[in-house]
Amino acid sequence: MSEVLSGLNNIDDPAVMVSGSTYDDAGVYRVSDELALVQTVDFFTPMVDDPYDFGCIAVANSLSDVYAMGGVPKTAMNVVAFPISCLDVSVLKDILRGGADKLVEAGVALIGGHTVEDNEPKYGVAVTGFVHPDKVWKNSGAQVGDVLVLTKKLGVGLVTTAFKGDIDLVSKEEMKEVTDSMAMLNRRASEVAMVVENIHGCTDITGFGLVGHLLEMVGNEDVTFKIESGKLPFFSSALSYAKEGLIPAGAYRNRDYVMDKTSFFVEEFMALAVVTPETSGGLVLAMGADVAEEYIRLMDEEGLPAWIIGKVTEAEDSKLIVF
Repeated sequence: MSEVLSGLNNIDDPAVMVSGSTYDDAGVYRVSDELALVQTVDFFTPMVDDPYDFGCIAVANSLSDVYAMGGVPKTAMNVVAFPISCLDVSVLKDILRGGADKLVEAGVALIGGHTVEDNEPKYGVAVTGFVHPDKVWKNSGAQVGDVLVLTKKLGVGLVTTAFKGDIDLVSKEEMKEVTDSMAMLNRRASEVAMVVENIHGCTDITGFGLVGHLLEMVGNEDVTFKIESGKLPFFSSALSYAKEGLIPAGAYRNRDYVMDKTSFFVEEFMALAVVTPETSGGLVLAMGADVAEEYIRLMDEEGLPAWIIGKVTEAEDSKLIVF
């Protein structure tokens, strides 16, 4: 997409604080000294069979971009593609009902949308949120000595790939755990981080996999991220599926994209697991070790997950090291 987007005309507006040029999760536009708008849009095809669950997941995924910028989502507009000649309209109704319920949970007003006919269902939302201009989180800014904190388990792409390949391979309990994780808002993970403050960088983990999104955080910063594979929280059977070769095609594309900047000192199955696309994954936050300790404590008090998965060091030959 970098090649496709390069050279496009755009106005030079000093109110634009964050744009797509930095690979951040959303754009930010300053309205006043006290208010900036956070704007994003995301939609995709179903990764679960239940239409209602799909609607919930799609909205949680879209809202996550705003949470990853330190913002509070306020309004949303549906983006829908649907094969009306092939699927009953009740399926679409369930998708939109799931999305609407998730927006209500997030306190976000649904104010419109647009629908087109397509060969397969696609759904998501365009979201506008608010943030103070001085409190925007960008994906860059991690400092030497920071630790990296993750707020959801990994392995969504591995479990859903196994499920699609053999529905009897994945237990109902594990599929429910994965579905619930995808549908869980990153709202509280973001709000708790606002309380502890001193967040030096943040992103959410989605289609580029853990490593791809961490590389976007490293960017051109003069640091290296070191990820300790033994500390990565995966769903119970996810790595077993990776060992069996149940790897989605997107993982191989992601690996090709990251290879020139990443050193892997792990087995092949683990290297593929950490580049496997995730759907509606957790936040990764860069913060000082003392702040991380307080953050994890506050998350634990609410029964919410958070794990330290790595650290930020002075720059080495590789931008990212997985060991």
